[in-house]
Amino acid sequence: MSLEAVSSHIPSRRVRVSEYLRRYGFNEKRIDMHIRYFGFGEVPCDPDEGPVEQLVAAAAGLALRGREHRVRYVLHARTMPVTAPYPVNPLQRVCEELGLADSTAFTLTQHACASSLLAVQLAGQLLADDGDPDARALVLAGEKTFTSAAQVIADTGVMGEGAAAILVAPQGGRDRVLGYATHTLGEFHSAPWSDEATSARFNQIYPKALAEVMLAAVETAGLTLDDITLVLPHNVNRMSWLGVLRHLGIQGSGRLFLDNLATLGHCFGADAFINLQSARAQGRLRTGDRSIMTAVGLGATFSAMVLQH
Repeated sequence: MSLEAVSSHIPSRRVRVSEYLRRYGFNEKRIDMHIRYFGFGEVPCDPDEGPVEQLVAAAAGLALRGREHRVRYVLHARTMPVTAPYPVNPLQRVCEELGLADSTAFTLTQHACASSLLAVQLAGQLLADDGDPDARALVLAGEKTFTSAAQVIADTGVMGEGAAAILVAPQGGRDRVLGYATHTLGEFHSAPWSDEATSARFNQIYPKALAEVMLAAVETAGLTLDDITLVLPHNVNRMSWLGVLRHLGIQGSGRLFLDNLATLGHCFGADAFINLQSARAQGRLRTGDRSIMTAVGLGATFSAMVLQH
């Protein structure tokens, strides 16, 4: 399968991370740590844009008009199980806005922020089973930061609003998916509500666990790390990435795309795809280059996907 097209939407309104954290009782020392060491500067956040508007805006860049009948599936990859009060159904409204009311639409949440990679993998499997080379699947990722729990994961990520839309094809050469790996460590199911000892244990194993799943995805693709041009990460604590690179044996951070961390924060499951779009625009990926996307979902699911540009 391949990513035939990737588009995104970033709200134009921004909030300084210092203001964001101060609002939730962070002292100045911890605020300074998030900015100076973890790498966060500001995050997009627009209270006037709802989840439907943001997802529709992301999908607008895919130029689906006139091709709606080819989109057989729509998958909304979400971090949080609930994003709107009953009976409001944002995904249904998005499908109506995009002319995709006849598509089979559903939501994935089980992998939290890693659900977007799971959705791409599942979309490819569904299309392969259908056997129609003209069929497509639309994967949507990104959420509103509408509760305090959705705005900050202390010492890990400051959450920003940004949506991504990915058109998946059963074949093609734009960004071919070469490998995928995922692993869930259920002992950390309580995520940010864990006790101090469990949180400390998670922080200790995190770099090694992510490195291992990245290596598994690369091996599944029949490659080695030397074949990977760029790492397209989820935008979390910059310091944690240094530990991951050490476990991978990668010297320096030249192959790690963190350009969006300071200005976007962690945009839930949309991070890696927004980073892919940015890397393309900057000329960081050329024809034939291989990249690896990463995502870690609270709970704790570690995932990675290898692409060939």
